[in-house]
Amino acid sequence: MLKQLVNCCLLFTITILVACNNHKKDQANTPVTQPDYFKKPDPPPVNGAPNNYSPVDISPMDMSYFPVNFPVLKISTDSAISPVMRVIYSRPHLSGRKLFKDLIKYNEPWRLGANEATEITFYKNVNILGQQVQAGRYIMYCIPEQGNWELILNSNVDTWGLKQNRAKDVYKFTVPVIDNHTYEEYFTMEFEPVEKNAELQISWDTYMATLPIQL
Repeated sequence: MLKQLVNCCLLFTITILVACNNHKKDQANTPVTQPDYFKKPDPPPVNGAPNNYSPVDISPMDMSYFPVNFPVLKISTDSAISPVMRVIYSRPHLSGRKLFKDLIKYNEPWRLGANEATEITFYKNVNILGQQVQAGRYIMYCIPEQGNWELILNSNVDTWGLKQNRAKDVYKFTVPVIDNHTYEEYFTMEFEPVEKNAELQISWDTYMATLPIQL
């Protein structure tokens, strides 16, 4: 009787061990499901070829410095040179559309580009239209009006550019705009030297607004 009991216990133990081992194997062979935030959508092919990374943005990001071409100057000159300001923005293109017919509207906020909010950095204090602007990072957007554009610096950085938090507006500037400028297919923002100061030129379609900056 005792021998039969011992054999039954051994058989039960072996059965449990085999079952546990098989369960571990099943777990090892089962793929781990990652949370959704780890998953990336399959990028579309580019010109028929597979693209293993994010798709190419149709509104590429660009950057403009003052002094103009500062990074190139920094590595090509022995003189001590420091950046004054920089703007980072995306550059949508018209593709046959009209700026104020198809894309933006008068008296409504416009993010000055596409994708992430346009960002402007001042590495030193500057004066813009009589206002002392403190060094720092800001997002920049616009409220276009006929004949004038209101350019706004806002402290809500690292945001998407379609909706601005107006409560965080820091500086506002009203500048004239011309509507018969040389046609620009791509939205463009560039700093240009003006004597000992500078200006930020904002142009698209046949419109151009200019923000004067005293250094």
